[in-house]
Parts: sequence; C-alpha cells; structure tokens
Amino acid sequence: MTCEGCKGFFRRAMKRNARLRCSFRKGTCEITRKTRRQCQACRLRKCLESGMKKEMIMSDAAVEQRRALIKRKRRERVGTQPLEVKGLTEEQRIMIGELMDAQLKTFDTTFSHFKNFRLPEMLSNEVPESLKVLSAEEATMWSQIRKDLCSLKLSLHLRGEDGSVWNYKPPANGNGKEIFSLMPHMADMSTYMFKGIINFAKVISYFRDLPIEDQISLLKGATFELCQLRFNTVFNSETGTWECGRLSYSLEDPAGGFQQLLLEPVLKFHYMLKKLQLHQEEYVLMQAISLFSPDRPGVVQRSKVDQLQERFAMALKAYIECERPQPAHRFLFLKIMAMLTELRSINAQHTQRLLRIQDIHPFATPLMQELFSITDG
Repeated sequence: MTCEGCKGFFRRAMKRNARLRCSFRKGTCEITRKTRRQCQACRLRKCLESGMKKEMIMSDAAVEQRRALIKRKRRERVGTQPLEVKGLTEEQRIMIGELMDAQLKTFDTTFSHFKNFRLPEMLSNEVPESLKVLSAEEATMWSQIRKDLCSLKLSLHLRGEDGSVWNYKPPANGNGKEIFSLMPHMADMSTYMFKGIINFAKVISYFRDLPIEDQISLLKGATFELCQLRFNTVFNSETGTWECGRLSYSLEDPAGGFQQLLLEPVLKFHYMLKKLQLHQEEYVLMQAISLFSPDRPGVVQRSKVDQLQERFAMALKAYIECERPQPAHRFLFLKIMAMLTELRSINAQHTQRLLRIQDIHPFATPLMQELFSITDG
C-alpha cells in the first residue's frame, strides 16, 4: 500500500529511467511524509524496498483505457438516476392541444360568420328621445357616462364584398348621441364573440366535467375577459386598430394625444398585452386560467376549479420555459399573470359602466342580459 504521491513519483522515475544520487551522499536518508521531497534517490530506494516494481507500471495506452472505463461507468450510474427535465409533460401537451383545438373551432379571426349586424345610424341634429325624458337622477347618471366615455370615440370601417367602403366617424364635439348610436352594433359584435367563447368552453373536457351551475357561474364571470384576450390577437398596436375581417375599429382621440389614449384602461391593456408578443398557445392558456377562476360568484366546487386553474398555470409556465429562450423571457410568466390581474379589474369597471348605460338606454341582447345578469328590475 502506498500513497498516491509516492505512486506517481515512482511511475515518473521509472519512465524517465534517470540515475538518481543521494543529495547528502549517504544513501541512508530517512524518508517520511515531511522529508520525502528532500532526496529523490533515497525516496526511490524506499519505494523499491517497499515492494514497488517497474513491471507493474501501466502503459500509457492502458491508462487511457482505464480512464475511459471509469467515465463510461460513471455515465451509466448517472443514467439510472431520475433527472429533472424542464419542459412540458405529456399531460400538459395534451392539455394545450385540446385548448388549441377548441380555439380553432370557435374563433375565426376573419370574422366571416359575423353577419346581419346593425350598423350605427348616421348622426342627425335631433336629440334621441331617450335623452329628452331623463329624470334628474338619470341626467346625473348620463353625465357620468359621458365623463367616462367622451374622451374615446370609436370609428368603424366596413369593406363590402362588392368593394364598397362604409365609414362611421363620430363628430369631434358630439353630445353623447354617438354612444347610443354605436350601442346596437357593439351589442351585436359582443353577442357574436360571447357565443364563440361559450362554445370554446363547451369543447374543453375539463369544463364539461363540472356541474352545470358552476359552468354558468364561470362563464358569467369570465366571458368579458376572454373576449378581450381574443380581441387582442387581432389588435394592431401600430395603428391602434382592431382588424376584424371586413370590419375594423379604431379609437379616435379628440385631443390628439397618444398618452391620453393610454389612460383608458382597456386600450392600455391591449397595448401592454400586445407588446409581450405572445404565442397562440399562451393566449389560449390565458383564456383557460381566466375561465377556471374559483372565486367567481356562485361557484360551488371551488377546490376542483382551483386545482384546474393551477394546472393550466403550471402548463403555461412549463411552455414558456420550454419554448422561450432564457434569460430574455424569464419574467414572461409573471408579466402574463399580472396582465390577468389587470384584466380582472377592467372587467369589474366594464360591468358597472354597462349597467349604467342599460339603465338609461336598454340595448343589450338576451345573451348579454343573461351573462351580465341584466334584468328589468
């Protein structure tokens, strides 16, 4: 038995075939761990006396073979141990595939099936009847509605199949009539979008497995949010336009200030979300996370819905880690979740505005009344 240091010394001395002489010309130096570097000749003598033999030294080729064998056995040992692999599990891939299939079946980005909609009436100088008979309370409410919406005026552009073009642009100093004029058309568009979202949810097996009461509660709570997520996929941030097939919508800023537009929560949301440049898979996972929100009013099986939402969130996180280069996108998951939180806040504000307008000028379709629980009472 010998230490690795003396073993290496003996191998080098034998390969060099050097003739060593005692540094002190005695040949009887005491070799210990501390003094072994003082005299090579006596150190070699002690190695031979200890039984170390030249013929037992491995050749260079044998050393390389031994090293290769050690490496191979080390790889085999590592291969038997479970490795933590980042990326999507098979279950998550199936889940995303089901969501993508549901999206393709229920959302046509060309809006080719959006037909028989009502266009805004060209404005006249006459005041709508609904504005002539307002009570004091309704007048105050209407004043607040105008305050909320007057800074944002929606323009509509329609390209006909025969090549004709129809444009609607509200006047710069409108008295609010343009809001009422647009409401029937926006109700038609919203209803069209809501039907697609309801069908989207029905295609998802996880949603169908829930009780019908929970399905209704989840749809009532999330339909507006899913609608905005879908609209963002057709939003052109360079022109500030939603391009919906033959129809295109843009917000007019009477003050001409781009920063003023960004003060509007909905528009700000669309700009910020579009800036993330999301994949279609990330959009549908956002829709699923929004849809399966356990804290919606009326949800009974909260624990089950919470577990489903967590699974969709983890699938989104795994997708980003697998498909997005790091570290450039290391905060993308957190940014997406923050956008969903912001969208939840916008949803509450939108519902309040909708109810205030409906109180003065009923415009909602039966489906909208059901989803937003709008009643005559």
